[in-house]
Amino acid sequence: MGRSENCLRKLDRMNKTLRHEEADRVPVSDFFWLTFIERWREELGLPKDASPYKHYDLDWIPIMPNLDPHIKDFEIIKSTEDEEIVRTGFEAVIRHKKGAQMPYFEKFETDTVEKMLDFKFDDPWDERRYFKAGDNQLNGVSEVISRNTPAFTETVKEWYGDFPVYGSVCEGMEQGWRIIGSENILLWSALYPDELEIFLNRVHDFNLECMKAQYEAVDGGLDGFIIYGDVAYVNGMLFSPDTWRRFFKPGLQKQIDFVHSKGLPVIYHGCGNSTDIWPDLIEIGLDCYNPLEAKSGMDVIDKRKTFGHDMAFCGNINVMKWADAPLDELKSEVLTKMNAAKGGGYIVQSDHSVPSNVSAERYEFVYNLVKDYGRYPLDLGEWDLTDIK
Repeated sequence: MGRSENCLRKLDRMNKTLRHEEADRVPVSDFFWLTFIERWREELGLPKDASPYKHYDLDWIPIMPNLDPHIKDFEIIKSTEDEEIVRTGFEAVIRHKKGAQMPYFEKFETDTVEKMLDFKFDDPWDERRYFKAGDNQLNGVSEVISRNTPAFTETVKEWYGDFPVYGSVCEGMEQGWRIIGSENILLWSALYPDELEIFLNRVHDFNLECMKAQYEAVDGGLDGFIIYGDVAYVNGMLFSPDTWRRFFKPGLQKQIDFVHSKGLPVIYHGCGNSTDIWPDLIEIGLDCYNPLEAKSGMDVIDKRKTFGHDMAFCGNINVMKWADAPLDELKSEVLTKMNAAKGGGYIVQSDHSVPSNVSAERYEFVYNLVKDYGRYPLDLGEWDLTDIK
């Protein structure tokens, strides 16, 4: 697969940034809610297939294969104009109401310790995960329920020539709760820790093999990996750091080690405030943390002062300010936080995903700020913070 010169410049920009080097400019990209994309297309009069990644020539994009433990079509339990209910390859029953931003998990079939220990995973190397279109939960159940997601290899091929492409996988908590439910993970970590550990070790093995298999499926044609793992909420960790270290850290270590063995970087996407385990993440070699949710008290400037260049950061632009703050306040938000890009190590993105209450005009306002002020050497004017190096 050939690559454009512009793509190679973006790849160089991303790699230098994640090595804490100053590239030509600060990278910018994002994740987008479908409702934002629909509004954006309408407001700019763009065709129905228009993509903000291509329209703005953003700097990286993640692509995800079929990570369902069981490879199968969705079982349609109910389908009306107002709602859909499906059972997925995670053996979860999920309800989606029209207009809702997120689906509701009604039931997890694997709801006892005995079922958890008996749970069987389909082969992570099954070619259908990578070479065939089909239903799968992580690509197909969000703001809408979509069927027959295109093949991973075809999607990578579509983007690879023009964008740095990152493979995608979950860590143990993110994969595990979709099988047994968040409540059971939290409860069983206290009541049945040995049994839960056996199950999660199998989850870790599955996740690692899915990483290896997707890398091989595109003949190494990936530029990095993003690992999804929500282990925190707005006020801190979902469980103690010691619990995380027992059940989830070893599996994540193996994932990061695999990616580094291929000479590639790792970005970890974790919602909430997980700062308590950041020293551990740095210890096991994580390259970059995303999205640093502002509503969870995260501030990239504070994090840069505390952790220096031990880890790169991606995100933290407050979407609530992006949506409706006065433009001078929004400008201050963006340019102040761009101080974290001094010496490399910062990718500008939202503090989760761009939502539908952000207009196309206000999205472009932030995008243009990064393009105008983000060239090295940085000149941030009145927003320059002299104590950030």
